[in-house]
Amino acid sequence: MRRRRWKHVLIGAFAGAAVLADAGAAAAQAAAATEQLAISTPPAGSAAWVEDHAYGHHLPDPATTAPAAAAEFFAQLAPGELDRLVEAYPLVVGNFDGAPLAVRYRANRIALAAERDHARARAGDHSLAPEQRALAVSRANDVQSLLAPGRQILAFDPRGRGLLTEVWGDLGAADRVAVLVPGSDADLGHFDQAVEPLRSPAGMARALYQEERRQSPGTRTAVVAWTGYVTPSGLGPDAVTSRLADVGAPRLRRLLAGLKETTRPEAPPALFCHSYGSVVCGTAAPDIPRAAASPADTTGITDLVVFGSPGMGVEDTSELGDGVHVWATRNETDWIGNVPYLEVGGLGHGADPTSLDFGAERISSALSSGHNGYFATGTDSLHNFAAVALGAYQDVLRPAPEA
Repeated sequence: MRRRRWKHVLIGAFAGAAVLADAGAAAAQAAAATEQLAISTPPAGSAAWVEDHAYGHHLPDPATTAPAAAAEFFAQLAPGELDRLVEAYPLVVGNFDGAPLAVRYRANRIALAAERDHARARAGDHSLAPEQRALAVSRANDVQSLLAPGRQILAFDPRGRGLLTEVWGDLGAADRVAVLVPGSDADLGHFDQAVEPLRSPAGMARALYQEERRQSPGTRTAVVAWTGYVTPSGLGPDAVTSRLADVGAPRLRRLLAGLKETTRPEAPPALFCHSYGSVVCGTAAPDIPRAAASPADTTGITDLVVFGSPGMGVEDTSELGDGVHVWATRNETDWIGNVPYLEVGGLGHGADPTSLDFGAERISSALSSGHNGYFATGTDSLHNFAAVALGAYQDVLRPAPEA
């Protein structure tokens, strides 16, 4: 009975409600309805790509080819061959970590246009239920906004709620790269919100990119908003287990291995992990240095910043592997601080990263408020995120001493 009670405590706390002694059958059914289907397989078109022998090349399997091998394959293609593959398999090329950045941007514009046209066709199909048509209109509008001039879409997969990765800045030439790993409810439909933009991955990434440029105008920077895994929807069971993080972590490591092939080697990317995204980062962390370090420095340090975190799935930083420098913060009004920081029966995500004995370097988030206020202008958290991303560690603001 005690173990069962703790499960209810954890689920209730993640919902921001009072600790529950009994969830009830109706509540359990409602929570189960939010469970998400994780995506671990390559995008549509991958099977046909592997079986296609018309190009005079053995096309590498997207499911098994390492980004380094993918980079070698794309480098030896003639321009005409590359153009044909982009046109025939835009989803495959656009999601192939290790492929040239400009090629991926081009392929994803083709894939996005196809998804927009497909959604518009569904919106006009009166044989569908009104709810389905309304969802199609929303999908078409979301995709159309991503086709605006200047947007750099590094990855797009229309399956499920939609996976998306966007870049700000010149990623290939950047001296400093930041990768944002978001938490619950991040998907195509919530990627770039006009209302409360700092709740969305795109809004957070823009704010970080602008703050970096403000602090160091002469530094070439790039920010990657990575919604490349299926996130929890709402605050149901997925938010209190590591199931989706376990599938997302290999995808994050693959992204970093791809960046190693297509960006400058001087500094590995800094990771900024919000909320459930910190569970993904914690799961991926033991292999992050090997994925992100430069060829000349196999022990390169990866900065890993967690904020609004429910835990990283570990008890302290020693479990995250060598070569990871963890920074952590949580503001006083973030509801996530009410979550029990423990793991019981597969529920919960372990110790509080901001606790003194966790081993992270604590940084200030003064002037920020709530679970989604860390990127607001003028906050210590935004200032600190940019300072870490720039490698200006001497400028990082620490929390005020406790009374």
